[in-house]
Amino acid sequence: MSDTTPHRSARTISLPVTVSAWAMPVLIIGQSAMVAIVPVVITLIGTLRGTRRRALRWWAVALAAAYAIPLILWAIGPERAPSLSKDMHPLLAALIVAVAIGYQVVRLRSRASQARG
Repeated sequence: MSDTTPHRSARTISLPVTVSAWAMPVLIIGQSAMVAIVPVVITLIGTLRGTRRRALRWWAVALAAAYAIPLILWAIGPERAPSLSKDMHPLLAALIVAVAIGYQVVRLRSRASQARG
């Protein structure tokens, strides 16, 4: 009798990390940038702990850094807006979204190459 359930190796990305990585650009575009800290942390920790793929780790660190820049600028700014979304420069928001999409592309490509061989 064979076991037909798929086995997940320690190298796969978990569902919460995948959902968080997709939620990140949605929250930034939807003007909920402060709430986006939760998916950033989940994506970063889940990727660093759950995969050995170096490219994916670099993208997760880049995503966290891209988010940290406007967060720090907002926190130390002399004239803080009431929300991070209103204070964030549109180019920084575009950078965060681009890095989040890049993370997903690398994740999907590495998943496809892992499935092939």
